Amino acid sequence: MAEGFLYGIGFIVSLCLALLVTPLVIKLAFKIGAIDKPNHRKVHTRIMPRLGGLGIYAAFVGGYLAIKPFIPDGLLRAYDENLINALIAGGTIIVIIGALDDRFELSAKVKLLGQIIAAGVVVLGFDIKINLLNIPFGEAMQPIADWISIPLTILWIVGVTNAINLIDGLDGLAAGVSAIAIGTIAIMAAIMGFAPVILLSTILLGGIIGFLAYNFHPAKIFMGDTGSLFLGFGLATLSMLGFKQVTIVSFVTPLLIIGVPLSDTFFAIVRRWINKRPIFAPDKGHLHHCLRELGFSHRRTVLIIYAIAAFFGACAILQSTIVESTAANWVTFVVILVLVFILQIGAELIGIVDKTRRPVLNFLQRVLMRTEQQRSK
Repeated sequence: MAEGFLYGIGFIVSLCLALLVTPLVIKLAFKIGAIDKPNHRKVHTRIMPRLGGLGIYAAFVGGYLAIKPFIPDGLLRAYDENLINALIAGGTIIVIIGALDDRFELSAKVKLLGQIIAAGVVVLGFDIKINLLNIPFGEAMQPIADWISIPLTILWIVGVTNAINLIDGLDGLAAGVSAIAIGTIAIMAAIMGFAPVILLSTILLGGIIGFLAYNFHPAKIFMGDTGSLFLGFGLATLSMLGFKQVTIVSFVTPLLIIGVPLSDTFFAIVRRWINKRPIFAPDKGHLHHCLRELGFSHRRTVLIIYAIAAFFGACAILQSTIVESTAANWVTFVVILVLVFILQIGAELIGIVDKTRRPVLNFLQRVLMRTEQQRSK
């Protein structure tokens, strides 16, 4: 009960800090020129302040420091405090990179280098890495060598960080999807009884929701790369910290938690590869763009993607409750196949990869036509 009260206080403190700090960030963004001007790729039609992620970051760090003196002895071990320090240290580097980009528009290579450095601090500076592996349908987890675990962990952190950055295209979209993912992590950490992840998730969730008061459509401020990179980094680290002890099959859990940004990123890579465009070249083919083209309003598009993210989160929670066994592995495997099939059908329906290429839908249509022909005979 006392722990739950502490988590609640952390959430409230972070929420209030975000509500108080974000208006100050708006003024700062205009003052230093960290603004977003409309262009052919942007949805907004007026100059908007960026740098909003500073409000989330300040609320997160401030919320943690505010309740740190009240954390009871024994709740966090030395190892747990190491996890928290890793997230704050790496997150600070990410926020600096994002803030510089919001003001000066850094090149993609410079931003990628900054993300790798931040991930490297977590992995090499604090020895936080994925260090267990299980062959699907195997019986025991096996330790993996550092030459595999270190690049694997850095790849995971950098990949998720960029995935959140890529979906930041509509008011409240990246913040809301991140909030749903963080909430999912908090629920799963509570089920597992993992105190540091519960604590960090509830504090970060408070900051995101407080920021959403200014970022939901019509937004008064954009989170910018400061926010999208920080939230992506936080999601990558928290999902890894909470579930790094699970198997490769169960590693589906963190993939489901961030299923929306990861799938959107995957389809973006495929789309650019098919169209022979650079992988990092921006376009207007993301999920939110496609939904807008179908006629959905700005707000409804965001709410639809929230619902998809919540569905993925619910699947992650249900999947994580399955007891590890061969039968459970088969259930997980089937769930993965079904979700991949649904994703492919949805992608073809909205044209997220290509407006004309619909291989699965065309195949199903041919099967139905043959079935009807056989029935007519």
